[in-house]
Amino acid sequence: MREKIHTSRVIVVEGKYDASRLAGITDATILCTDGFGIYTDPERQKMLKQLAKKNGLIILTDSDAAGFRIRNFVTNIVGADNVLQAYTPAQPGKEKRKAEPGKEGLLGVEGIDDDVLYQILQELVENQTQPKAEENPETAPRREITYTDLYAWGLSGTAGAAARKTALLKKLDLPPRLSKKAMVQVLNRLHTWQEIDTLLQNEL
Repeated sequence: MREKIHTSRVIVVEGKYDASRLAGITDATILCTDGFGIYTDPERQKMLKQLAKKNGLIILTDSDAAGFRIRNFVTNIVGADNVLQAYTPAQPGKEKRKAEPGKEGLLGVEGIDDDVLYQILQELVENQTQPKAEENPETAPRREITYTDLYAWGLSGTAGAAARKTALLKKLDLPPRLSKKAMVQVLNRLHTWQEIDTLLQNEL
């Protein structure tokens, strides 16, 4: 069984099925644009800008016109210097879950073979010339925020957790609809455990 690809950069894809496919290939944080939903979601845009500046992004969208529009939009708002571009081959076909192929008849990220996706990401990560500071092997280890922390902070699984979670995400200028998994990943990328603990103890 091959080892998952590791990168501290955040991988941006179009939808949840793309994210699900990549989860078996890499242990990186994977976030979705919700297709063209990113165009009208200023909170998600701001989150991607923060992540791009601190960690860097890898953008992996479909090879059709829509995918390139989304790729260009995200690149423009976060800055090209903060982005590594990953491209899938333009392969004809349709995904198994779909009744009909897409408008251009091309496979999306979710339909590309695992071996191809693995090679694309592996070569990109290995050949990157300007890794972010967080990828420095000399960076000291730190305490990761976990699901257990969310429970202890009253952000999950307790009375009033939803309201408390919403208040925290609003305070941090993060999208209020982040899932628990995405919230843990994003908090770990942008903040330390101590920062969040202090914020919750003092302000929320």
